[in-house]
Amino acid sequence: MSGTFKAWWATDVDGKAQVNLCDVADADLPADEVTVGVKYSTINYKDGLAVQGNKSKIMRGMPMAPGIDYAGVVEASDSGKFAVGDEVVLTGWGVGEATSGGLSQRARAKADWLVKKPAGLSLQQTMAIGTAGFTAMMSVLALEDAGVKPGDGDVIVTGAAGGVGSVAVAVLANLGYSVAASTGRESEHDYLRGLGASSIVPRSDLSEPGRPLARETWAGGIDTVGSQILVNVLAATKSLGTVAVCGLAAGADLPGTVLPFILRGVRIWGIDSVYCPAERRAQAWARLATDLPLDKLDAMTEVKTMADVPAITADILKGQVRGRTVIDVNA
Repeated sequence: MSGTFKAWWATDVDGKAQVNLCDVADADLPADEVTVGVKYSTINYKDGLAVQGNKSKIMRGMPMAPGIDYAGVVEASDSGKFAVGDEVVLTGWGVGEATSGGLSQRARAKADWLVKKPAGLSLQQTMAIGTAGFTAMMSVLALEDAGVKPGDGDVIVTGAAGGVGSVAVAVLANLGYSVAASTGRESEHDYLRGLGASSIVPRSDLSEPGRPLARETWAGGIDTVGSQILVNVLAATKSLGTVAVCGLAAGADLPGTVLPFILRGVRIWGIDSVYCPAERRAQAWARLATDLPLDKLDAMTEVKTMADVPAITADILKGQVRGRTVIDVNA
């Protein structure tokens, strides 16, 4: 191993994060058990916040590399769980937030945070999935566990053209669900139908305050947006339906009433993909390898270079990114 590598590297300057592409020394990585030669990372909303000025204080351990996901090959290991040459994937666990992350050609992590690359997926495809796709699969598992079945009626996915939404639409459609995809971008309607959406719900239909209880429409839902849109989804969810909640792009508030919960038995199932237990994590990755059509995954994925990171992170904060963006950290 060389003594330095390229990374987007964040330093604290007068209380603000400054992020630059530069050479970093091995000694600047955390002293964890497994060193990974990173091949691919990806861009999530948190990464956008981190790279574009840490407006929400995403990074809490500077100096460090942002990037909450990465996939690569083990270069050194002090753990019996992994050997040199193993292909591994990391999502969550505070990487790119509390400790150095994946927008870097080298990373070091605790062995318990890593999983071996699932059979049937390439390293690039694992990052096309990333935290976004992993969160989508966790949400699908929640709906299944709650008893929402294909044939029960439409399942709505909000923010459907984004990373989580795109994977959720593709997986649900592949499993036989009738998917209503909600987006504010008319230009993405054909894209969403290509992923398997049965119908399109304009975001404007859900974004304004509505009745506390609306007509029963949805058997279940996956919400990536929050705030008023989530309230309206809940108000229109059928009796004993479940909505998996995994995002807050529109805000963390919930400006609604308890009526859907106490009059229809509607349930919210919260999704925490960061500190998900190992058993559930392995279940989700195994299901992604079998239930996410790889042709649709590839169709929703763009591969970019490290030099592209500033532009992509700016676009993701504006809601202008479709699907998934993989970063080849060695390009």
